[in-house]
Amino acid sequence: MGREIGTTEYTRSQRTHYRRELRRNLDLFESFLDTAEFIDEGTVGVELEMNLARTDTMAPALLADRLLEDLDDEDYVHEIGRFNLEANLPVTRPQGGGLRELEQELSEKIARADAAAQERGARVVPIGHLPTVDEELFADDEWRAPGARYEALQNSVLEARGEEIHLSIEGEGKGLDLLFDSIAPESACTSMQLHLQVPPEHFAATWNAAQAIAGPQVALAANSPFLLGRRLWHETRVPTFVQALDTRPPEYAAQGVRPRVWFGERWITSMFDLFEENVRLFPALIPESREMAAEPLLTEGSAPRLHELMLHNGTVWRWNRPIYDPGTDVPHLRLENRLLPAGPSPADMAANAAFFYGILHSLVHERRPLWSRMSFEQAAETFQQCARWGLEARVQWPRIGRVRVADLLLEQLIPQAMEGLAALGADEDVTAHYCGILTERARTGRNGARWQIDTVTSLELRGASRPEALAEMTRLYRAAVDTGEPVHAWPVPARQRDSASTSRTPIS
Repeated sequence: MGREIGTTEYTRSQRTHYRRELRRNLDLFESFLDTAEFIDEGTVGVELEMNLARTDTMAPALLADRLLEDLDDEDYVHEIGRFNLEANLPVTRPQGGGLRELEQELSEKIARADAAAQERGARVVPIGHLPTVDEELFADDEWRAPGARYEALQNSVLEARGEEIHLSIEGEGKGLDLLFDSIAPESACTSMQLHLQVPPEHFAATWNAAQAIAGPQVALAANSPFLLGRRLWHETRVPTFVQALDTRPPEYAAQGVRPRVWFGERWITSMFDLFEENVRLFPALIPESREMAAEPLLTEGSAPRLHELMLHNGTVWRWNRPIYDPGTDVPHLRLENRLLPAGPSPADMAANAAFFYGILHSLVHERRPLWSRMSFEQAAETFQQCARWGLEARVQWPRIGRVRVADLLLEQLIPQAMEGLAALGADEDVTAHYCGILTERARTGRNGARWQIDTVTSLELRGASRPEALAEMTRLYRAAVDTGEPVHAWPVPARQRDSASTSRTPIS
């Protein structure tokens, strides 16, 4: 969710003061990185964003406010949409049975929220885009969760852009080409964010490895093929998130001004490179100073809080974001991996985590790093292609050449990730369990996106309209989550029409 703020409008003098303090924060952070001691426990964490859908129609349910009151649990918080809910999971470790425990925690968090939602006639759906979201939902501000932070964010994005938000995404037919007078499409994007605690001396290598592997990672986990009734990219969250928070009018984009949702443009040599780029390239969206927030300068352990720098970092949405956490006694640094969609099942999400943590460990310890054999531009292009086509994408890969990403994952990356997971100290049965899920997903080509596409196609061939098919697919999706099975094992309705009638057949 990010931290709450006190106001939604700022004066010119407040903006000038914030800019000055931001530069001071950056200078302090540079010297602090060189001298401070950081916690280095290698812990991992997860934030899971979910959607709320009405039980009867599977349409978005604007119930987050009441659901959070019912849950009365600090592990559940608002996201930007009133039909969104975020769950924060306990910190764990990938060693031993840690990832199995993560799967269990994911299952329990979803189940508890879902039980509360059912009391109010809704279901919790862990999915990249809720397929039943339509344009009518965004006609007014009822979609947005309460809080000054979200209002200030929307005001700042629209003021900087100076015109409506343009969503233009290729897909079936003419794809999507719509204008919005709010950042509402951002609320359609729900993710699973993976955190990894990293010491400063290893951060650059870890970030570079995460960037290099981003394409295959998103292809393996794609789960967002439908938005506003259209079939678009396999991971449509990627272009949606970029465009919904784009502060650039078209002329600025043509000049090469960077978007706020950003892959980046170069390999790094230090974590500081990322924070320095954020300050140098991006104007403040929410210029609330430390004094305005009434926040102390230092923690109890005398680590600087760096209020302005941390707030600014939260408004530059890198797919792999650096995090400085001053903690209470000792600070730590984290890599926040933001490119995965939510869902489909807890088993799938834990498998996605196993792949990410395992492949990072393996890549960071290679004698010749992957990113030294790949241009940054190639990594960015691979990421785009894999978001567009999922496991069907064809990419250029060092020492291999042009290859189907599913084959690259099967023959090289999944085995390498499992070796990395074993080297981290994961139990053998844990490694074998998630290796099986990932391998079958790549072998069958059935990630969440492919299952959704195949299911909607089958339902339409049986006579359903697109809205009917999307609603029924969402019901089937939610029922499959309840089974606990990974998505590659989910059944798809048979593709057939009732031969005795040319009229539409009911959807069973």
